Amino acid sequence: MIPLEIFEYKNRWKPGHTVKVHSDFRMKGKDYCRIQMFQHQWDINENSAIYEDTYLFEQKVDADSFFAYFEKKFK
Repeated sequence: MIPLEIFEYKNRWKPGHTVKVHSDFRMKGKDYCRIQMFQHQWDINENSAIYEDTYLFEQKVDADSFFAYFEKKFK
């Protein structure tokens, strides 16, 4: 997919399934998504609230695994 196709594809499924994470973990979250998923399956809204980023996922299973990773790792 070219960047324009990725952008249009993401806009069709957004907001999808969301997970909110503290902004201090932004790079860890992005790294996890880049390794585990394709670029068109996730997106991030940085600074969606104070000290908070919202990760958007096309599939619920991806959102659940992302949430479980952060719940385990940073609880």
